[in-house]
Amino acid sequence: MEALIPRHQDILDIAKREGRVDVDGLADTFDVTPQTIRKDLNYLCDKDRLERVHGGAIYPSGVTNYAYESRRMHAALEKEVIGKAAAQLIPDNASLILNIGTTTEQVARALVRHDGLMVITNNINVANILHELSNADVVVAGGMLRKSDGGLVGEATIDFIEQFKVDFAVIGVSAIDADGSLLDYDYREVRISQTILQHARKTILVSDSMKFERNAPVRIGHLSDIDIFVVDKTPSEEIQQICRDAETQIVVASPSNSEHA
Repeated sequence: MEALIPRHQDILDIAKREGRVDVDGLADTFDVTPQTIRKDLNYLCDKDRLERVHGGAIYPSGVTNYAYESRRMHAALEKEVIGKAAAQLIPDNASLILNIGTTTEQVARALVRHDGLMVITNNINVANILHELSNADVVVAGGMLRKSDGGLVGEATIDFIEQFKVDFAVIGVSAIDADGSLLDYDYREVRISQTILQHARKTILVSDSMKFERNAPVRIGHLSDIDIFVVDKTPSEEIQQICRDAETQIVVASPSNSEHA
């Protein structure tokens, strides 16, 4: 295999750790132009070391699967606690949509004792968690199966979700900006999350506090679009003020209880 220049190897190391890299973030990291990074990514993709996606690149599917498993383990306790707190907000006999993400999977695990649910999801992992429930209906959206994380994406997925108006939407995101913007990496997934939010009577965001330290290039929406924000630590005063102004309820989840701000 051809030896890589140091910057190319560093890009691969970042992609292995994060699961994905984006052009603007790499340009800032290496203090080069976006055009230089695009050439780097094109080279690495031509060598089958990365796969190009909108705005950046990901590892080939085998390594991406590992990255998703790594994300599932990252902040695992926090995500479990968040999942339980979010599930407590959902009554029996409710309808809801869960999107792609390791935190929404924890919500699904915490819902297994509920009765009479109708759960719509574009997350194969959520469907596998809930499929044995005897007193619940699980509806799986159609679309292109993304092998990296078990997500269903594409226009068919959007068309399917648009048929519903549910009681609750439960979504996860990849990053939360200081101005309250909700961010993700894949434009296709973002469009689905936006559709989910538009087709629910009440919206719940589930996110561990590490998402405030991350960045992603595609905007899903804003904290002001959310009714309830479930997180493992009290957010910054700036984020709290954004939520107060928008009347977004913050639920801080802990192993023993949930505190409301």
